Amino acid sequence: MSQTVVLKVGMSCQGCAGAVRRVLGKMEGVESFDIDMKEQKVTVKGNVQPDAVFHTVSKTGKKTAFWEEAAPLPAPNPSPVPAEPEPKPAEVEAPPVTA
Repeated sequence: MSQTVVLKVGMSCQGCAGAVRRVLGKMEGVESFDIDMKEQKVTVKGNVQPDAVFHTVSKTGKKTAFWEEAAPLPAPNPSPVPAEPEPKPAEVEAPPVTA
């Protein structure tokens, strides 16, 4: 089953990225991978297990962690709605004004 694993990897130069590229190129099940130096992000696609990818990339000696997606902002809490709305007093029609 193909899946995508995203890691945050501390890479400061092309040599660091090359080390990651080398170990992923040898890893069984990897179909493709993308290394983003600016974001320090490595995306691996293939028939792989996340823990196995993490372990393989960690072998490079680079600081490695699973990429944490930005947590979605919680929806603002609407003002609490009472279970039963309070009954409004009956509006009384004013008698017509006669001149």
